Amino acid sequence: MHVAIPLYPQYTALDVVGPYTVLAFAPGVTVTLVAAEPGPMVDDRGSLALTATASFAELSRPDVIVVPGGPGTRKALADAALVGWIALAHQYTRWTTSVCAGSFLLGAAGLLTGRRATSHWAWLDQLTAFDAEPVRERVVRDGKVITAAGVSAGIDMALTLLAEATDVPTAHSVQLAIEYDPKPPFDAGSPANAPAPLRQAALALIT
Repeated sequence: MHVAIPLYPQYTALDVVGPYTVLAFAPGVTVTLVAAEPGPMVDDRGSLALTATASFAELSRPDVIVVPGGPGTRKALADAALVGWIALAHQYTRWTTSVCAGSFLLGAAGLLTGRRATSHWAWLDQLTAFDAEPVRERVVRDGKVITAAGVSAGIDMALTLLAEATDVPTAHSVQLAIEYDPKPPFDAGSPANAPAPLRQAALALIT
């Protein structure tokens, strides 16, 4: 199974690295970072660069795509090469997935019309602009499209995908291998549990 993760300026690193780690640990899975042209691409914090080792043209028919989000998503919506690649690749994928605001790029490629989908809580309701049905869940599957909520939810999405694409024991083995047993020190990871001032402070970090 060949997984392609597209990079574009100002992606969020964990949107890429979380799913990459889960899927790259699985037997028989190859994960390739792609971009319009091979080379390093800097994340949204400006100090971490991941390297695309193939171009969109070189990997036009992957089995799976995982589209990350990040502050750069807004500009990326107008990136014809990126959005066009997503639309083309989707015709051949077994699974088309996204993390966080990456779902907006799926929408721009015309893949969310009439589908249930999720994204980061701050922008979830804006998915209606793509005729999608916003769903406040951590991972949402509709047909062969799987979308994840914000950032860290990409790990959950990748494990869900792995169970579907291979089998549950494989997903369990990878989860144990990476010791994904989250016990956050604070109950502040959901807007449902956060007071308004905390939500505003969080928004200031990502907008």
